[in-house]
Amino acid sequence: MADTRVQVLLGTGLTVLSHPLMYVKVLVQIGHEPLPPTVGRNIFGRQIYQLPGLFSYAKHIINIDGKSGLFSGLAPRLCAGTIGTIVHSTVLQRCQEGGQQAEEHGLCEKGEGSLKHVVNETTKEMIARSCATVVTHPFHVITLRCMVQFVGRETKYCGVFDSICTIYREEGILGFFAGMIPRLLGDVLALWICNMLAHLINTYAIDNSMNHMGEIKNCSQTVTGFFASMLTYPFMLVSNLMAVNNCG
Repeated sequence: MADTRVQVLLGTGLTVLSHPLMYVKVLVQIGHEPLPPTVGRNIFGRQIYQLPGLFSYAKHIINIDGKSGLFSGLAPRLCAGTIGTIVHSTVLQRCQEGGQQAEEHGLCEKGEGSLKHVVNETTKEMIARSCATVVTHPFHVITLRCMVQFVGRETKYCGVFDSICTIYREEGILGFFAGMIPRLLGDVLALWICNMLAHLINTYAIDNSMNHMGEIKNCSQTVTGFFASMLTYPFMLVSNLMAVNNCG
């Protein structure tokens, strides 16, 4: 329980700090271009037109809604993060307990570092993440809709409770799960790609006799995670667009 509380507190802090970045990213994803392109140069030195960057976009939002405008949709996102962390920790703990019982009864081998062990651990993590995603997706939908109403200056999605009532009244229960399938697929694929690539690198590319082997393996996990996120980004993009499609 103590570990879960620490995770919730850390997650809340990171969510607050990163929220403006996510806000700008979502507006870019839906194709909102409130500022004219500027003249710049690409990596080859050729003159091209460029869309505004992160800071220009954020400044535009501040000019219209003030600094608090950068945190539109933060409340439902915090709800999603808190609930998701609790669900993920609970489900993962149950899966770990089930795995320990299987080991005690000799139904499976420990074999840490083996491919079978990586598959088992990834499967447990997949189940935990999927449960957390399904439970928190309604809050994710509300978060996105609170953000994108910046485009048309609507006020349909103000608070969490009002947004829940609005979505249920207009779209029913299915409205809370718009875009959930591609989001789940993206999360699952990213997890498996990351863990499998990290296992291959740690097994065949890293010598166990090397100094700082633990740090090197953590670094490989980070690199493969970034690579997996790039590969599965289209799933997240499609999910976000489906979540805000035809919402007014």
